[in-house]
Amino acid sequence: MPSLTRSELADLNVFTAVCRRKSFRLAAAELGVSTSAVSHAIRGLEERLGVKLLNRSSRSVAPTEAGLALVEHLETGFNFINSALARLEQYRESPVGRLRINIPRDASRLLFGPILAQYTAAYPKVQLEITVEDKLVDIVSSGYDAGVRYGESVPRDMIAMPLTKKLKWVIVASPDYLRRRGRPNTPADLLNHDCVRMRIGDEVIYKWELGNGSNACQLDVPGSLTVNETDMVIDAALGGVGLAYCLELYAQPFIARGELEVVMPEWATLGEPIVMYYPSRRQVHPGLKQLTEMIRNRNLK
Repeated sequence: MPSLTRSELADLNVFTAVCRRKSFRLAAAELGVSTSAVSHAIRGLEERLGVKLLNRSSRSVAPTEAGLALVEHLETGFNFINSALARLEQYRESPVGRLRINIPRDASRLLFGPILAQYTAAYPKVQLEITVEDKLVDIVSSGYDAGVRYGESVPRDMIAMPLTKKLKWVIVASPDYLRRRGRPNTPADLLNHDCVRMRIGDEVIYKWELGNGSNACQLDVPGSLTVNETDMVIDAALGGVGLAYCLELYAQPFIARGELEVVMPEWATLGEPIVMYYPSRRQVHPGLKQLTEMIRNRNLK
């Protein structure tokens, strides 16, 4: 069996990235090279093999029948290689390599922001790449090593590790708003208030989850303002726009300063923790174990 050169292996890796991302541009971003370099690699690979591997148009990229047959075997092979390399971590003093993670905005502020300086100082040989977006993505097809989401949204075929305890969700408002509009006492009262609504990652309006056990309910609250991230929810509440629903952890600094007050505390809800997850068929990526432990040590005390 003939051995492969370094450039041939690199071109095959480029090909698998293009198939996975279905885009020359996205594959280039994942690999850290230019789009023209990706195009050159694919063209050279097809010329050497004498087979067309990709059908490309101005809008899409898709593997040919031959390309599909090739990429299925390549994915298996590269997974074995990655697993073998990951096993070497036990022999290293410190993790090495690129670690790509997809996380939601809440996790970026609450969990990752506070430990980034500590992590990068402790593991300088890890190239940490974090994408912040609330939309749930397929971390495997998108080329991520791991993802972070609220527990109930993680696919069942993933390994999930809690980064936090169960999280409390509360309703908050500014003292000014409560003076003007009064204080609601029951879920039904919320229907007569201005509420800051939130559009979540899958583009639906989030229904407020209130209470626990047999008293639990979901409410589609009214409100003239809808936003899609927590910082704006908090800003609107601070400005007296209306009642806001958020993680108590997120609002705690403002509650401590008296800028926000918890409303209807008996209707606060305990929700799933935030978890780190990754494919069950892979070895834990270099640096991921240390990152997970660092976050857990800060948030599970």
